[in-house]
Amino acid sequence: MDNRPTGRQKHVTGAGKGVYKRGEGLNTGGPVGRADGYAGRGSGGGGGGAVRAGGISLGTIALLVIAFFVLKSCLGGSSGGTVQTAGSAGQSGYGGLGSSILGSLLGGDDGGTASTPSSDSGSSLSSLLGGFSGGGSVSAGWDRTANVGTLNTKVASGAREKRTQLRGGGKDFVTIMVYMCGTDLESKSGMATADLQEMAAATLGDQVNLLVYTGGCKAWKNSVVSSSVNQVYKVESGGLRCLVSDDGNDSLVKPATLTRFIKFCKTNYPADRYELILWDHGGGSLSGFGYDEKNTKAGSMTLKGIRDALKDAGTTFDFVGFDACLMATLETGLMLEPYADYMIASEETEPGVGWYYTNWLTKLNQNTSTPTVELGKMIVDDFVSVCNQKCSGQKTTLSVVDLAELAKTVPQPLREFSAATSEMIQNGEFKTVSDARAGTREFAASNKIDQIDLTHLASKLGTKEGEALAQALLGAVKYNKTSSSVTNAYGISIYFPYQKTSRVDSAVSAYQALGMDDEYSRCIRQFASLETGGQAASGGAASPLGSLLGGDSVGGGVDLSGLLGSLFGGRSLGDVAGLSEENSAFLQSGVDEQTAFQTISANSFDPQQLVWTQSGGSTVLRMSEKNWSLVHELQLNVFYDDGEGFIDLGLDNVYDFTDDGCLVGDYDGTWLAIDGQPVAYYYVDSVYHNDQYTITGRVPVLLNGERAELILVFDNAHPYGYIAGARSDYVDGETDTVAKNMTELQAGDTIDYVCDYYGYDGSWQNSYMLGEQTTYREGMEISNVYIDREHAKATYLFTDIYDQEYWTPEMN
Repeated sequence: MDNRPTGRQKHVTGAGKGVYKRGEGLNTGGPVGRADGYAGRGSGGGGGGAVRAGGISLGTIALLVIAFFVLKSCLGGSSGGTVQTAGSAGQSGYGGLGSSILGSLLGGDDGGTASTPSSDSGSSLSSLLGGFSGGGSVSAGWDRTANVGTLNTKVASGAREKRTQLRGGGKDFVTIMVYMCGTDLESKSGMATADLQEMAAATLGDQVNLLVYTGGCKAWKNSVVSSSVNQVYKVESGGLRCLVSDDGNDSLVKPATLTRFIKFCKTNYPADRYELILWDHGGGSLSGFGYDEKNTKAGSMTLKGIRDALKDAGTTFDFVGFDACLMATLETGLMLEPYADYMIASEETEPGVGWYYTNWLTKLNQNTSTPTVELGKMIVDDFVSVCNQKCSGQKTTLSVVDLAELAKTVPQPLREFSAATSEMIQNGEFKTVSDARAGTREFAASNKIDQIDLTHLASKLGTKEGEALAQALLGAVKYNKTSSSVTNAYGISIYFPYQKTSRVDSAVSAYQALGMDDEYSRCIRQFASLETGGQAASGGAASPLGSLLGGDSVGGGVDLSGLLGSLFGGRSLGDVAGLSEENSAFLQSGVDEQTAFQTISANSFDPQQLVWTQSGGSTVLRMSEKNWSLVHELQLNVFYDDGEGFIDLGLDNVYDFTDDGCLVGDYDGTWLAIDGQPVAYYYVDSVYHNDQYTITGRVPVLLNGERAELILVFDNAHPYGYIAGARSDYVDGETDTVAKNMTELQAGDTIDYVCDYYGYDGSWQNSYMLGEQTTYREGMEISNVYIDREHAKATYLFTDIYDQEYWTPEMN
C-alpha cells in the first residue's frame, strides 16, 4: 500500500465570490475551454454527430448504416454485474481513477490497494474500465525500465558512418547557427532576450562561432535587436556584434529564409562541425516548426519545409536541435537523417526558460572535439536542471537521438509493427488497440495534436512486433531525461489519431511527401475509420446541456430514414462526426464492412445505462462490467445557470465509488476557485511514480489582455495546488504550433478569468470574462468554494473507446 491521494485534494474554504459573467462577449473565435467545443468536434465527440448534406462517399454511408443497426441491436438497459472497489464515500478518483481501481488495472506496487470483486461480479477489476484514463492521461510510473539519465554510446551495426568526422584533440572549429524566431515568446515575455543573455555569458574563443538569425517578433525586449527587419548577429565578447543589419522582412517560417541563413554561415564561417538550433514554437509531426508574429498568415514551417530548406542549403550538421516544443518525433528524425547525425529535441511542450546555453557553450569552447553524444548530454542535463529550478511542476523532456541508427534500425520494425496492428484491427481487436492508445503517454494533450510516445505505445500493445520496435527506438535514443512530473516519455513520439481524426488525411499527405513507408499510414487510417464508425453508430453524443434543458442527455440518434433516403436517393452525406469531403478520405481505409459490423457490435457503449437511482441514501449510477470496460475517461462537468444561460465551469477529475462499484452522484456543491473566485477549470492529466504524484489542470484567462491559460499543479509538496506558470493560447487558425510555457507570472500582471457561455437552446454563445479582474501576486490560494447549489448543474462526462462522449442526467 502507498500513500497516494485518491484525487486532487480539495481544500474547501467556504462560499465563493459569486459566479457571473461580465462585459461583452470576447469573440475569441471559439470556445476557450474545450479545444473544439461541443458541436462539430473534430473527432466526433460532444455533439459532432449531426448528419447534413455534404460529400461523403456511398461506401461510407453504407458503413454508417451498418453501424446504426449495430447500435440498435446493442442498446438495452441491462445493468449487468457490479464493479467492486475499496473506495469509500468521500474519496475522489485519483487522476480520474480511484486508487483501489488503479492497482488492479495497472499492476505492480504503484497500483494502490484493491479489494477482491464479489463472486457475482463475473470478472476481476483488471478486465474492467478498458484503458480508463479518467479524463486526460494517467501515468502509473514507468511501464518499463526508464531510459533516463544513462548515456548510451553504442551504435547498432550497419548504421552509416557519421557525416561529421571530428579531428579530435580540441582542434575542431565549430559554427553554431541559432535560427531565432522571437515571435510572441519574446514580445510578451522576453524569452529570446534571456537566451541571448545566456549565450553572451558563455566563454567563447576563436574556434567557436555562434551566429544568431533574429526576426519574427514585433517588439524585442532589448535595445540591440531590431523589430523592423531580420538580422544576423555573432555572439562574442559578452555581447552581440551585428553582421547583417537588414536582411529584409521575409517570414522566418519560409524555408528560403532558413536556407539563406545557413548558406551565409557556412560561407563566412567554415568549420569542422556545424550545429543548427531552431528556436520558436513547435508543433511536431504535422505542424512542424515556427510561428512568425509579424507574418501570422504564413502558418508554420512543416517538416517538408524544413527538409526543403536543409536540402537547398547543401549543408550537413553534427546535430540539429529544437529549442521548441514537441519536435522529438519519429517523423522529424527520419526527415532530418539525410542532413544531420543527431537530433536534440523535446517530446513535450517546453517550459519558457528553454535550453540553458551558458554552461554547454563554455564547455564546448574548452574542448571543441567533445563527442556529440556527450555534448548532447550536457545540453539535456542543463535544460532539465534549470527547468526544475525555475519551472517547478512544469513538464520537461529532452532527448538525443542518433539519426544514423534510427534510419537503419527503426523503419523495418515500424513497418512490421504497423502491419501487425492493422491485422489486429482487421481481426476485431480494435478495443485492444484503442485501450493501448488511450493509455499511452500523450504530449500537449489539451491541444489535441495526437502525439504520443512511440516506445510506450509499442510496449502497451504487448506484441512481439511492438517489443522489437520498442527495442530499436530505445537503442537509437542515446540520452533522455525528464522532470519528475513526466513518466513513460522514452525520447521519440509519433502522431497517432484519437482526439481529432480530421487531421488523418493531412498526416497521410505529409508522410507521402516525406517518403515514409505506407504501412503506418494504412494502420492509422484503419484505426481512425473504425473510431469514426463507432462514433457514427452512437448517433453523435448530445450536448451535456441536454439534461439541463429537460431533453436527451445521452445521445442524439441517427435519422435512419434520412440516411436511407440519402443512400438510395443518390444524394451524399457530409459532416459526420465533424468530417467533410475534404478531410475524410481516410474512411476508405480497406476495413471491410463485416469487420466494422463485428467490431462495433461487440464494443458498443450503452448510454441507456447512464441512469441515477437511489441506493442506501445516496444517488448512484450502476453499469454492467461490459459498459465499464468501454470507458476511457470519466470527469465531473459543472455548469452554472445565471438566469440567461449556462456558464461552463469546466471538467475535474473528482468522483466517488461505492463499495459495490456504483458511481456516486451526490454533488457537494463546490468548485475550484483562485483567491475565492470560482474559475473555469479543466483537468489535464495525472502522473505518479512511487509515492510522488503530479496532477495538472488549466484555467482559461486573459493575461494582461491576451488569451492564455494558467497552469495549475497539485503535488506532494502542494496538495492544494499552486499556479506553476502560464501559456499563450491562440484563436483558431492563428497557429497550429504550441508556445513554450511562461516561466513565471510577474507581480502586477492582470488576470481576467474566462468562461464559455451557452444559451438555453444548448448552443455556444461566446466566451466571457468571469468575475472581476484580479492582479497576480505570489501565493494566490487555490481552493474549492461553495457555489449557489440551486443554480449549479452537475453531470458526469463519459468517453468511450471511440472517443465518443456521453453525459449523465443532472445530479440532484
